[in-house]
Amino acid sequence: MKLIILDRDGVINEESKDYIKSPDEWQPIPGSLKAVALLSQAGYTVVVATNQSGVGRGHYTETVLAQIHQHMADCLKTKGGFIDKIFYCPHHPDDHCDCRKPAVGLFKQIAAAYPINLHHCFVIGDSLRDIQAAEKVGCKPLLVLTGNGKETLKHNPHLLCKIPIFPDLLTAVQALLKQNESV
Repeated sequence: MKLIILDRDGVINEESKDYIKSPDEWQPIPGSLKAVALLSQAGYTVVVATNQSGVGRGHYTETVLAQIHQHMADCLKTKGGFIDKIFYCPHHPDDHCDCRKPAVGLFKQIAAAYPINLHHCFVIGDSLRDIQAAEKVGCKPLLVLTGNGKETLKHNPHLLCKIPIFPDLLTAVQALLKQNESV
């Protein structure tokens, strides 16, 4: 099994400081739907690990979050892409839960749901917390410069020498698939 873990906001869809509070507000980043489709067509199991503190903050309910995710799935389906499962943390940052990235609870849930060693999984994110969580569990992190990616790199220039960095999800996926072809 080839499994890849994607962050949602800032990687698949546009980031919003005001939160994505309805399906209509969910807007894919150009090329991201094609990227997920390429992964699906290449035999990857694609999962999402995302912090969704908007639930804990009262900006939207878990029912609305499910509608947003269904809208994302419907958009992906039109391009031939599929996300197998979405793992999310609904908690407020002050709750100090074990699932809000950079904590590793979401990754533990993924490891329990799939028969795979996380050391073989790539994680694509746009924030330092994505990278930190991936490293804590031994995944291979990649940073994209969409969403919070440019700010993440600006405040953490050491990442340049530490992990692969790409302009966006599509470029990251194309590089990953090309690398796999040559192996």
